[in-house]
Amino acid sequence: MSGLRVEGHADRVVATLSRPEKRNAIDADLVRGLHELCADLENRPRLLLLTGGTDGIFAGGADIGQLRERGRLDALAAINSAVFARIRALPMPTVAAVDGPALGGGAELAYACDLRVCTARAVFGQPEVRLGILAGAGATHRLPALVGEARAKELLFTGRRVDSAEALRIGLVNRVAAEPAELLPTAHGLLDEMTKGSALALRLTKLAVDAPTAAHPQLDLVSQAVLFEDEEKHRRMTEFLERRRS
Repeated sequence: MSGLRVEGHADRVVATLSRPEKRNAIDADLVRGLHELCADLENRPRLLLLTGGTDGIFAGGADIGQLRERGRLDALAAINSAVFARIRALPMPTVAAVDGPALGGGAELAYACDLRVCTARAVFGQPEVRLGILAGAGATHRLPALVGEARAKELLFTGRRVDSAEALRIGLVNRVAAEPAELLPTAHGLLDEMTKGSALALRLTKLAVDAPTAAHPQLDLVSQAVLFEDEEKHRRMTEFLERRRS
């Protein structure tokens, strides 16, 4: 996949943005690669770790050279927002591992993942208004859900950048690795914690959390009914009870 390195494992996929000469700017080829990645994970659901590596850059945003030439029909085609929405809707949880700047579309790509971990040198920002556009690939609705409406509006209106300490404090990221070398182990550790649970329970929990409010409690009841009949539930509860008796 152009601009994207993908490593497949039994329970997860690690996808690394790889356009170092362009600071991992999101161009049309990378978008195609992300669509191919999503197709694979939709067909064979696994956890996803999405990263820019540990060289001090996650993604510097959309490719401005391409973005400058786009017109209204390109905007309506939802080039970036469609693939970010597809990432958000993947069946199994996703984690973004961010080292260095995640700006513009790069930040929106991180927001599309379920969880985020970063290094101490990570920076998040939405500079779109300073370029004469808006953050149109998810930040206008995902950022308020993450950090609250007033703070999201401040960041979107001003283009101010958020460092790792503030990102952790306001709930934009879940964990901060002190050193770049600790970033991927931290992210894998988070995924390892998830794999201790039932894969089906994990998948249905994500589906329930991401569902609109109107879907509850009916969706929760149906999901629980499915899980109550699952052999994995019986096995896990039996093991739990046996451990308590021993």
